[in-house]
Amino acid sequence: MTPFGERLRELRAERGMTQKQMAAAIGVSPAYLSALEHGKRGTPRWILVQDIIACLNIIWDEADELQRLAMHSAPKVTIDTTTLSPKATELANLLASGIDVLGDEALEDLRLRLDAAIRRAGR
Repeated sequence: MTPFGERLRELRAERGMTQKQMAAAIGVSPAYLSALEHGKRGTPRWILVQDIIACLNIIWDEADELQRLAMHSAPKVTIDTTTLSPKATELANLLASGIDVLGDEALEDLRLRLDAAIRRAGR
C-alpha cells in the first residue's frame, strides 16, 4: 500500500463511502480504485486527485496533504545517479539495499531528515 492509497482509504471510510460509490463519483472503475488504494497503480494523475478531493469534500491542509502523498506514492522508484556525486550514488544504493529492514519509526526519521535537508538546499 502507498501513503496515498492508505490515506485515501481512511478518508473514504471516514465518510462511509464504499469503493463502488466513490469510483462512480470520480469516474473510474471500482477495480481501479481498489488497485490505487492497494498501491498496485502508479501515481494518480493530477486531475484524478482533484476529483477525489472534490468527492471527499476536503479542503486546505487535508487537500494539500493528499496531493503531496499522491506525488510521493509511486510504488516503483528508480534513481539515476549517473550525473551525481559518488556520495549520492552510495546513498541511493544504501537505501535500496536496506529499506526493507527498517521499521516505520526509522523510516519516518529518515523521511523527516531528508525533507529538512532538501528544504535547506532550496527545493
